[in-house]
Amino acid sequence: MNDLDTVRTTILGTALPLAAERGWTADVLAEAAASANIDAPLAARAFPRGAIDAVTEFHASADRAMARGLAEHDLRALRMRERVALAVRLRLEALAPHREAARRALAVQVLPTNAAAAAASVYATADTIWRALGDRAADFSFYSKRAILAGVCAATFVAWLTDHSADGAVTWAFLDRRIAEVMAFGAANAKVTKAAGETMTTLRRAVSRMLPPVWPDRPSGGRRARDR
Repeated sequence: MNDLDTVRTTILGTALPLAAERGWTADVLAEAAASANIDAPLAARAFPRGAIDAVTEFHASADRAMARGLAEHDLRALRMRERVALAVRLRLEALAPHREAARRALAVQVLPTNAAAAAASVYATADTIWRALGDRAADFSFYSKRAILAGVCAATFVAWLTDHSADGAVTWAFLDRRIAEVMAFGAANAKVTKAAGETMTTLRRAVSRMLPPVWPDRPSGGRRARDR
């Protein structure tokens, strides 16, 4: 076995019950690799940074499961806010069988040394959701959409970890509120941006009327006025 994606999947599957009991540690990964008959050098290539790489792969696997789940739904029948809520919910449902491992994964991600990797993982989740929903943005909104959704995903994940309701009602209500707040902010922000743009256009036109053109019209002799 030398395909690294396969190695990661194999080690992760073996490590999950161990991590749920003992946390995401180097010893847990070593034990999981040994149980799966994967030698230590190959395991180190699969997870070069150790636990944080394993946690990142854990969340990436939930992202992939979410994307597969979305593909089974007719998204055209849903409003955008409903599509986003469905995506976040499907992702958390993919994590549900490994809730304690997810809780212990958070303990690894919040370490200061893992801040950059944790942020990249959350951004990857938001990016996967938007791509699965068919987002084709190529302007500044590409980044703003992902940054906003990353915040929603992170906050909902924490709410989910602390939700003890039988059917997750507390989490889904929290998710709906967060999306509603973001949608309201987005609508207000769009109005402000539109107004600002119109103001700048007006100012540019006014300035252009007050200033002479950079290149005056050509005189009848064929040379520019500044060349005479």
